[in-house]
Amino acid sequence: MRSCPRLALLCALLPWLLRAAAPRRPAQPLPSRDPRDPARGADFDRVYSGVVSLSTENIYSFNYTSQPGQVNAVRVYVNSSSENLDYPVLVVVRQQKGVLSWQVPLLFQGLYQRTYNYQEVSRTLCPSEATNETGPLEQLVFVDVASMAPLGAQYKLLVTKIKHFQLQTNVAFHFTASPSQPQKKDFPGEQFFVVFVIKPEDYACGGSFFIQEKENQTWNLQRTKNLKVTIVPSIKGSVYVKSILLSSLIFFSFYLGCLLIAFVHYIRFQRKSIDGSFGSSDGSENMVASHPIAAGTPEGSNYGAIEESSSSPGRQMSSSDGGQTCQSDTDSSVEESDFDTMPDIESDKNVVRTKMFLYLSDLSRKDRRIVSKKYKIYFWNIVTIAVFYALPVIQLVITYQTVANVTGNQDICYYNFLCAHPLGVLSAFNNILSNLGHVLLGFLFLLIVLRRDILHRRALEAKDIFAMEYGIPKHFGVFYAMGIALMMEGVLSACYHVCPNYSNFQFDTSFMYMIAGLCMLKLYQTRHPDINASAYAAYASFAAVITLTVLGVVFGKNDLWFWVIFSAIHILVSLALSTQIYYMGRFKIVVSSADLGIFRRAAMVFYTDFFHQCSRPLYMDRMVLLIVGNLVNWSFALFGLVYRPRDFASYMLGIFICNLLLYLAFYIIMKLRSSEKLLPIPLFCIVATALMWAASLYFFFQNLSSWEGTPAESREKNRECILLDFFDDHDVWHFLSATALFFSFLLLLTLDDDLDVVRRDQIPVF
Repeated sequence: MRSCPRLALLCALLPWLLRAAAPRRPAQPLPSRDPRDPARGADFDRVYSGVVSLSTENIYSFNYTSQPGQVNAVRVYVNSSSENLDYPVLVVVRQQKGVLSWQVPLLFQGLYQRTYNYQEVSRTLCPSEATNETGPLEQLVFVDVASMAPLGAQYKLLVTKIKHFQLQTNVAFHFTASPSQPQKKDFPGEQFFVVFVIKPEDYACGGSFFIQEKENQTWNLQRTKNLKVTIVPSIKGSVYVKSILLSSLIFFSFYLGCLLIAFVHYIRFQRKSIDGSFGSSDGSENMVASHPIAAGTPEGSNYGAIEESSSSPGRQMSSSDGGQTCQSDTDSSVEESDFDTMPDIESDKNVVRTKMFLYLSDLSRKDRRIVSKKYKIYFWNIVTIAVFYALPVIQLVITYQTVANVTGNQDICYYNFLCAHPLGVLSAFNNILSNLGHVLLGFLFLLIVLRRDILHRRALEAKDIFAMEYGIPKHFGVFYAMGIALMMEGVLSACYHVCPNYSNFQFDTSFMYMIAGLCMLKLYQTRHPDINASAYAAYASFAAVITLTVLGVVFGKNDLWFWVIFSAIHILVSLALSTQIYYMGRFKIVVSSADLGIFRRAAMVFYTDFFHQCSRPLYMDRMVLLIVGNLVNWSFALFGLVYRPRDFASYMLGIFICNLLLYLAFYIIMKLRSSEKLLPIPLFCIVATALMWAASLYFFFQNLSSWEGTPAESREKNRECILLDFFDDHDVWHFLSATALFFSFLLLLTLDDDLDVVRRDQIPVF
């Protein structure tokens, strides 16, 4: 009985032992799949047709071998004649490392909820590239076609290998694409893919859109685009180095030129000091005949004037009279409340400033230290504005650049992509580098002004009569502000070009307005030092202009009401400024509840000046300037109201520039009429300024991009580089405009150097 379990165990193991002892036969391969069976293997370049439904699903298997160094891409085409949008054909493609799916018909959502139905869809599959380490790779692709249609949906399937998938350097490739059939291309080496997607509507790329019917429809829109793509190599590092060095050397050469001129002036001054000829003549003997206006004045025509030699109340005594010899020349101990505290001074202003023929001594009666301190506020205010303005700007553009780099969205920033050279995190380094001239030349101008300021202070400390009573009164506060504005223009222009777009256009244009305004104020201050606008009023006016510019960009494209209001404001401001300039700031209308005769008094003033004076204005030269200026400004207002230009920022800048050029031309003409001279340096600055501005404006109007349209419309304006294969037209505008502004500033600084030996009571005011 004990042997029974052993027998049972032997019987159980016997079949297994027999199979193990039997000779082995080779393993049989799996049965090959029939290509005609859609559920099994399939061939490339062969069209497969079928019907899928709720109960039927077809799976196709494609395999190929990928060799090292060779990229094989596969494209899948699916077409369906079914227009039943509730039961589309569903396509799922499975690869080794990814899944891709879509439906046919493919629907795109357009404008106003309009739909587009595409019944043929194709996609390019991401290839798996074999390497030398892995050797040849067997690639397997499954295409699953299904539908939830209860009655079935027909389809056609085609899978092909793309022959020209890899792009080559400097070789153009032509192909077509559609909204339902985007293209993907590969570039070898440091590999990246180029994908071309077509939008179903032109409106998405800035085109027009026309609705024929109110109700939404779906239809098969046959929309294809013929494309050409070319991959070109980026510039070498040596081009960067050459461009940086050359642009720096060009602007540092200005420093060298200024040093040479300063050295020449120093040598001439030393020679005059040795010869004893400097200051030997007061220049007054030449000025009686040099002012034909004053010489030809008939007796009695200076009604209301005061004698030039008389000492009126409130007038500061010159050093020659002993009035200021004991005063300190520092500005810290004086306040603006130190003058104009007596009521009779106001009446004295009215008498002096309404003379028929004014001289500089009439409008430079206030204490020099107080006026100089007043103009220094221009400098400190613009420094404060620059700091508070620039810091958030820099923070914002860094955010823009970071978002563009992380997302890869090239529609955020409106570059000239045909000439945008990156460096580090910056996408268009060349547009930033070209603003170097504003910073360097602005700093150079500050050094020139500082030198003049130091020399003038030394002359005042030495009680030099030429510094105290001759020439234009030297106040450098506005000049310092102009230099800071030029430097900040370069900084903020560079910030704008980090990522040019609709949201940051006002970064650099704001300081353009301030530069133009400061130049006009300085030109007016030259011969009206006592009645120029305060820094607070000037910068408040600039703030109002910038606010109007922002409103114009937002509302000025299509809203007629904005242009009506803006044109009215423009004309009224022109008239108000003209009145203040014509009457030297002495025309005031005080409104009270018991006095409603404002308009009657204004009409009386108009009648007195134009009709009672035998149709001849009391101040003819000023009247001519103001009439021409008003005609120009009214023309601008009318042009804006009729044509409503899209680029409102440039339109506003054009108003400022035209007024500045008009005033500068008037000043130079009146200077020549008064028999004053143009020394070689200001004459050279006039010629250089004209040439530089003419050339720079040519390049300014070469629009290379525009954030006013869509990114696609902006790219249509892109152009190749024109300078050193690195800088485009707009970069050249930066170079030339910086140079033009520098020469313009030098012109204002040196324009009246010929009057340094002329007494102020012989320098006419115009």
